[in-house]
Amino acid sequence: MTGGQDIAYRPRGRISGVRFGAHPSPGAGALGAFRDHVPFMAYPDARRIDVRATLRDPFGNTFVRRFQQRASIDLYALVDLTGSLAYQGRASKMDLITALCVALARSATRTGDRFGLIGCDAGVRPDCFIPATKRRSVAEEAAALLGRARCKGASAAGLRQAGERLAGARKMAFLISDFLLPLGLLREVFESLAQHDVIPVIVGDASEDVDLPSFGLMELADLETGARRLVFMRPELKRRWLEAERERRAEIARLARQFGRTPVRIADAFDIDGFSRDLLKA
Repeated sequence: MTGGQDIAYRPRGRISGVRFGAHPSPGAGALGAFRDHVPFMAYPDARRIDVRATLRDPFGNTFVRRFQQRASIDLYALVDLTGSLAYQGRASKMDLITALCVALARSATRTGDRFGLIGCDAGVRPDCFIPATKRRSVAEEAAALLGRARCKGASAAGLRQAGERLAGARKMAFLISDFLLPLGLLREVFESLAQHDVIPVIVGDASEDVDLPSFGLMELADLETGARRLVFMRPELKRRWLEAERERRAEIARLARQFGRTPVRIADAFDIDGFSRDLLKA
């Protein structure tokens, strides 16, 4: 669990929400930062008449002050709970995910936004679902659900279904996964979230990037299916393997930028300050 620090996040664009909050909206009204003066007939609010602006007008028009409205947004964590997320290397991937979701929940409710959690594998997991709420206890609820959740299976198709749960107004959606999923499915997930502000968060571990030997027998394990395979590594196979991995990562980054933002990566430990900096640059 994280401490009292908040994640600095900023939705892209202006928020067209009806609930007052901390983010700029396209509307103008009686609250917020000063925006402009308009004639009284255009905005007939006698409480906002600006006497000085009215007296300065040579044509005798009455002016009122308008202010930049601010609105709140719903922030959702869409969490991949397939088998590979159970990986334990230098750190537990699920511990990293839990720390991130707790920090997001606390930051959202302190800012005046609502936080929701949707865990997915082959479908949306009812045992790991919290609808958007402003309850102060939602961080503890998210920690409890994720702590009990079991990562299983090889299909993350539920992430595509999660987009259906986010119908309506534009939301911030943190798509949290190790992104070891088919690129075709990943595109479908991004397409289902196209109307929202999507922030891909790649959960990794430094032990996964160990250098492959040029020669020798290797036993490989599929973390999602549990299948094992014996492979004789040789220079040409190593070259093709590494090239395919570089191409896969480049395609993930390209898809992310096309539908949302540049991916943010967390690995080994969760640093709120570092995550906030990366998030503001994404």
